Amino acid sequence: MKICTEGTVAHLQGDLTHSGVTHNIINSLAVSLQRTVSGGDKNIRIDCERTRTADFNGLQLLFVWMQSARFRGVEPELINLPDSLRQSMQKMGFEHCFTSN
Repeated sequence: MKICTEGTVAHLQGDLTHSGVTHNIINSLAVSLQRTVSGGDKNIRIDCERTRTADFNGLQLLFVWMQSARFRGVEPELINLPDSLRQSMQKMGFEHCFTSN
């Protein structure tokens, strides 16, 4: 999994899975959130277009990160969700946890 931040958009790329999420990705998510907060922005969009697959652990991490953003006054929004990611969320019972377009 890789993350690239452009302004208020965080682009996720790769596998949002236990083996795909590394310590560096967790740090990158924290840095992108800090930049958003420091810039005074109140929204961050998380572009999932290039996310190939997700497992329970990866979705838990994404949910916790989005909750952390909310606690800091930033509203996260998932965008460009592939059908496979939507299906994974539904199968694992996460569909109600995420705001997406």
